[in-house]
Amino acid sequence: MILNIVDFLKSNKYLVMALLILIMLIFVLLLWYIKNKTKKTTVKEVSIIGIFTGFSIVLYFIKFNIPIFPPFLEIHFSLLPIIIAGFMMSPTHGILIVLLRTIIKMFFTTTFCVGEIADFIIGVSVVGATSLIYKKYHTKKGALVSLLVGIITWVVVGCISNYFINIPFYIQLYCNGEIEMFIQYLSVIPGITKENYLWRYIVYACIPFNLILSVMVNLITFLVYKKISILFHKIEY
Repeated sequence: MILNIVDFLKSNKYLVMALLILIMLIFVLLLWYIKNKTKKTTVKEVSIIGIFTGFSIVLYFIKFNIPIFPPFLEIHFSLLPIIIAGFMMSPTHGILIVLLRTIIKMFFTTTFCVGEIADFIIGVSVVGATSLIYKKYHTKKGALVSLLVGIITWVVVGCISNYFINIPFYIQLYCNGEIEMFIQYLSVIPGITKENYLWRYIVYACIPFNLILSVMVNLITFLVYKKISILFHKIEY
């Protein structure tokens, strides 16, 4: 198994790049913290980060499948509290929560952290995009626009991460590099073969799955964000 992992890392430059990006982002966030450590960090701010990180981790473990999609595609709502936190605080705080959730989840990984890295890339992209737009246009219309951009970002980045990270990983480590074995997991997709499995998976599974999930998460965010924000702003620390 160890040799398989080493061979996979050597042959898959995109996974190595993703790992390097994760390490660089951790380094950047540490520099940001050191630079701003002289500023007073309120108990309320730390509490909000802790609360929303906790909610996100719990939601990460609450998963379910949709029968029309391959079994390894699982619905979970862990980005919901992070998007809300990004709206309430800032893009940096939102990305920090994504990072904390990812690090904690890595201790329970069943995919040698590749699934967590893919979720991290999607999380940073979506939370960064939505919170940046909402920070500039702090209105109901701005929130709607930011969430629509978040849906598009989610689908596009999800497809890219699946194409370059998830699919090569599953084929190498779980299917011993045999595409035919991987295709068995995609049997719910009609007309799938060794020649067309990648694009048919993206078109018939990856895009609709991420579209459904992102629409649900962003719709719930739009409906509940204001109430949650008002509740937290009323709390005294």
